[in-house]
Amino acid sequence: MNSTRGFGNQLRIIGGRWRGRRLSFPPLAELRPTPDRVRETLFNWLAPVIEGARCLDLFAGSGALGIEALSRGAAEVVFIERHPAAARRLQDNLRFLGAESFRMEQVDALIWLEGPAQPFDIVFLDPPFDGNRLGPACAALEGRGWLAPIAHLYLESGPQVEPLLPDNWRIVREKTAGQVTYRLAVRRP
Repeated sequence: MNSTRGFGNQLRIIGGRWRGRRLSFPPLAELRPTPDRVRETLFNWLAPVIEGARCLDLFAGSGALGIEALSRGAAEVVFIERHPAAARRLQDNLRFLGAESFRMEQVDALIWLEGPAQPFDIVFLDPPFDGNRLGPACAALEGRGWLAPIAHLYLESGPQVEPLLPDNWRIVREKTAGQVTYRLAVRRP
């Protein structure tokens, strides 16, 4: 199977066991994979905690963040993506890589968060910029038991967005690259 045939949009895995592999994703306007240099910075921040972590890629899209986490030794990644074509292609890419220890759910992220909670160590939150989904997702993660006592949360938004975070989350890193502001928060009990 050629993972790039028929798809013009590609991403490159930048570290770990699948380093350098290129994957394609469907040309959907709402898919905005986290750029290579942002992912490199993020995973440098997460290096001390990624190995063996249970991760949630809540607005998975292309799956760039969750795949990068698996490539770098995460124990498990749960991918949540509502768009059928994006979810199918993500599933195909994970099979192409021979990925194990993942679960793919095609459902709206905020609806999925209403279900029974299983705590995660790391959560990737990069919802589409055109909706107000970051704040409600943060509130649901904290309020419904989705987070380990100490959890790391990646938050990606437009540069003018200041997310309303639960009181026990602290921003420990923050950068802006072009039209993207990205932050790492740590949740403590």
